[in-house]
Amino acid sequence: TEDLKPLVWTGDRGLALVERAPYGVIGAITPVTNPTSTIICNAIGMVAADNGVVFNAHPNAKGVSLETIRILNEAIVSAGGPPDLITSVTEPTIETAQELMRHPGVRLLVVTGGPGVVKAAMNSGKKAICAGPGNPPAVVDETADIEQAARDIVIGASFDNNVVCVLEKEIIAVEAIVDQLKSALRQHGAFEVTHWQLERLKRVILKEDRGPRREGVINKDFVGKNAGIILREIGISVGDEIRIVLAETDQDDALFWTEQLMPVIPLVRVRNALEAIDLGVEAELGNGHTAVMHSKNIDNLSRMARLINTSIFVKNAPSLAGLGFGGEGYTSFSIASPTGEGLTSAKDFSRVRRCTLVDAFRIV
Repeated sequence: TEDLKPLVWTGDRGLALVERAPYGVIGAITPVTNPTSTIICNAIGMVAADNGVVFNAHPNAKGVSLETIRILNEAIVSAGGPPDLITSVTEPTIETAQELMRHPGVRLLVVTGGPGVVKAAMNSGKKAICAGPGNPPAVVDETADIEQAARDIVIGASFDNNVVCVLEKEIIAVEAIVDQLKSALRQHGAFEVTHWQLERLKRVILKEDRGPRREGVINKDFVGKNAGIILREIGISVGDEIRIVLAETDQDDALFWTEQLMPVIPLVRVRNALEAIDLGVEAELGNGHTAVMHSKNIDNLSRMARLINTSIFVKNAPSLAGLGFGGEGYTSFSIASPTGEGLTSAKDFSRVRRCTLVDAFRIV
């Protein structure tokens, strides 16, 4: 509740009080990729702002989502709160999500998911907070601490096997340091595939390659799978120490332009930092979500931060630092770039109300 700060103005004509009020019932749609963390973060903020919430989980995450909601309700009751403040559709489907969006008792929609469900929520006629996809680039220039950059990229890209939208999805590195960076990445748990191995791998993890510089269609069977399981599909056996698959590609390769949601990370080399930044801006696909840069050059860091215009920009750290893991600030798994809220919190799940009393309540 420290996020829900009231404001007061006093002056010659009295007093004005601004407070954060609940919407009432919120309809929330959550993804398959990080269902539990999204539900937990959303629920805490929504309940803190005095709302109730009805979740429509992704059908493929139904079981774990319902169990998470049960645990949250149990915690609320044990703290003296009312039962069933957080509820869910028992058998979630696309149709139940649409019904939730249309329901007259729902005053606010909070949607975390792909472009289709985000578009539907924004066209619903209701107030909507929407967290859409990302394709975060990690840019490394020639001034970076290469050892730290490699360690941080592996930490970020391997977290939860890369299913979270905020995580590094591709690496863009200045040519002068590429070989050093790849060596350091391998030391920290990356397995680099050869060109022919990559071609075989793409036939496994991409259901459709739509051509140069276009997003492909991922094979959902491999979303969130361990690097070793994915490599096994092309006859490569590795130990548990391997956390990501590294693949150097050219910048036209479909893999580079696709949010893979698995620990397979393409790397593209460019001539200089300016090219790296410009390509990073392109590769982010205009999602406005997250980007990472490793550099000791303030001008380069500032240029990329301005040009890429993302809700989260992380300098010299894993992407997770932007969520407060190893960095400052609160944690949220709904990054509402399409609707502008950025990292959502309790204040975003409340509405502003002003009460004015004229010519009274001023004591000075």
